[in-house]
Amino acid sequence: MAKKVKDMNAKQWIDHLGLMPHPEGGFYKETYRAEGTLQHASGAVRHYSTGIYFLLVDDNFSAFHRITSDEMWHYYSGDTLELYEIDPAGNLRRTLIGHDMAAGAVPQYVVPAGHWFASRVLGQKGYVLTGCTVSPGFDFDDFEMADRAALIGQYHHHAEVIRELTR
Repeated sequence: MAKKVKDMNAKQWIDHLGLMPHPEGGFYKETYRAEGTLQHASGAVRHYSTGIYFLLVDDNFSAFHRITSDEMWHYYSGDTLELYEIDPAGNLRRTLIGHDMAAGAVPQYVVPAGHWFASRVLGQKGYVLTGCTVSPGFDFDDFEMADRAALIGQYHHHAEVIRELTR
């Protein structure tokens, strides 16, 4: 008998979807890469859009990083995702992505290009399964992992959350 989505755990999702470890933390699998391309603001050629599954477990986090495109997050299953972002002006924002509307969660959220962001699981199930759509499409050449000391030096008033969500 097939498992229902609500009954699946992180390992079952990882196996079922064929997810692999992501450099920022968590697990992922690319599910879509548009055929068409365009010239990115950086001058590089990028696909119109890309999509991935992204799964975090509660003993890990997605470390602060930034990319050069907008990234839309979509909630699928599990706990709520707690996402922190620091905009170029240094403002810190906390967004909950999930189904708990009473707690202020939203099922979809966009992190604008150039914002530093990190995330972790918030809840008791031990994982959160999301999807991310990037436009223009994701390329690892557009990915920058934060250096803890440098980020704290630039945004010292957010040192606590930066320490928690960097390696």
